[in-house]
Amino acid sequence: MFVKFTSPDRVPVAVNATQISFISSVEEGTRIRFGEGRSVTVVEPLDEIMDRLNRTNALPG
Repeated sequence: MFVKFTSPDRVPVAVNATQISFISSVEEGTRIRFGEGRSVTVVEPLDEIMDRLNRTNALPG
């Protein structure tokens, strides 16, 4: 399931919720990390990211 967020330069970003390794707060917003060192930074706060990802039911239990 893909979830849409906004990058710091205001470009829409869609991420595959099933590929997320972990999420952390950073100065610009929230960094979403995937396997093999890949990541994307979005402006939404961590709590909003978690809420939206949890609604997909795609995160590991």
